[in-house]
Amino acid sequence: QVELVESGGGLVQLGGSLRLSCAASGSAFSMTIMAWYRQAPGKQRELIARINTSENIYLKDSVKGRFDISRDSANNTWYLQMNSLEPEDTAVYLCYGREFDKETFKWRDYWGQGTQVTVSS
Repeated sequence: QVELVESGGGLVQLGGSLRLSCAASGSAFSMTIMAWYRQAPGKQRELIARINTSENIYLKDSVKGRFDISRDSANNTWYLQMNSLEPEDTAVYLCYGREFDKETFKWRDYWGQGTQVTVSS
């Protein structure tokens, strides 16, 4: 059973930094696509950062220059470094992973449980 476990959320002041981690356990294969989404109250879930095994990175425009995504393939873990945080960044942050199951030849998607990030002004 694959599980994504997030850590690193919390309360931070305007302009502060946080680093979120997402560790995948129970997977026989490495994640091919790793990403971070966020969902603020009353808003839709949105993709904010994605990285793949080729190190291609996508960042949502509103976080470019402030956030960065990286991965540790050896440990099947990925990170979201968040700097210059703003109150608008307040949300539940969820990690997402997609792997290709080489036994069944199917893509499988996984989600973390979510971690709260609150930025106070």
